Amino acid sequence: MRIGLTGGASSTDKIVAQAERAEADGFSSLWYASTVGGDPLAALAVAGRATTRIELGTAVLQTYPVHPILQANRAAAVAEAMGRPGFTLGLGPSHGPLIEDVYGLSYERPGRNTEEYIEIITSLLRGKDVDFRGHDWSAKSAGRMTTVKHHVPVLLSAMSPRMLRVAGQFADGTVLWMASAKVIESQIAPAIGAAASGAGRPAPRIVAGLPVAVHDDVAQARAAVAATSGMYAGMPNYQRVISAGGATDAADIAIVGNEESVRAQLQNLIDAGATDVWAAITPVGSDPRGSMRRSRDLLRDLAAG
Repeated sequence: MRIGLTGGASSTDKIVAQAERAEADGFSSLWYASTVGGDPLAALAVAGRATTRIELGTAVLQTYPVHPILQANRAAAVAEAMGRPGFTLGLGPSHGPLIEDVYGLSYERPGRNTEEYIEIITSLLRGKDVDFRGHDWSAKSAGRMTTVKHHVPVLLSAMSPRMLRVAGQFADGTVLWMASAKVIESQIAPAIGAAASGAGRPAPRIVAGLPVAVHDDVAQARAAVAATSGMYAGMPNYQRVISAGGATDAADIAIVGNEESVRAQLQNLIDAGATDVWAAITPVGSDPRGSMRRSRDLLRDLAAG
C-alpha cells in the first residue's frame, strides 16, 4: 500500500531529518502544506537532496497569488535542486476567505481560473512553449521557462465536477483532503477517470488525505480530531466533500480505531479507487506520543507490505 505522511517541522534541519526517517521507514511520500516554513519549497528541495527515493509533494500550493510561469519555474528549480525525480507539485485554488480577505483578490470564478492556470502550468512543465490568452490568466513563455530536468507531476486539489474534469484532462491526478471512501468511489474516481480517458491521458493518481489515529477509544480519537479541525467548518469547499460522504464534520470521516479497524478502513480507501493514502497522524489521549507511535507503527507495516 502506498502510504504517505504529513510533512513539516519547525526548521529546515528537522524537515530534512523527518524526510530521512520517513524514507528509512518505507513510506512512499511526504505532503507539505503551503505554510510550512513560510514556503515549503526551499526546505523541500534540501530534504530531496538528503534522500534518494521518497516522493516529496506540496498539498497544496495556492494558485491565485503566483503566476503560472513563475510557479512552473519554481517547481523546475526544486526538481533541479533535488537532483532526482520525486518532487510532485500539488496545486489548488484555496478558499474564498483566504484569497479575498488576505490577498485581496477576486474569488468569483475559481473553476475557470483554475482550469486556465492548470492548462498553462502543465504545458510548461512538460516542456511546451505557451502562448495563452484567457479570461483570468495570460502567459507567453518564450525564453522565460527554465529547462525541466526531472519530470514534475502536477496534482490538483479537486472536489467539484469541473475541478475533477480539469485534474483528469490536464493534470496527473488529484490530491484530496477530507474525502471519504464513499465519495471517492461514487464521485471522484469515476469523474477523474473518465476525464483522463477522454483526454487520452494515463490513469490518474488519487491521493486520499485523512486524519488517522490508532486508538482503542474511538470516541476519544474522534474528539481529538475534532479539536484540531475546527477551521474546516467555515470552508464551504470542505463542507461539501464532508457532507457528500454522509458526515457533518472532519471527526466523522477520520480513520480511527484499533489496528484491525484502521487497517480495514485504509483498505476501503484503496478499494474505492484511491491510489495513495496520505495519513495525517493525530495524537490522542493522555499519552499523545504513544498514540502517535502506535499509528506510525501500523502505517509503517502497511507501507512495507
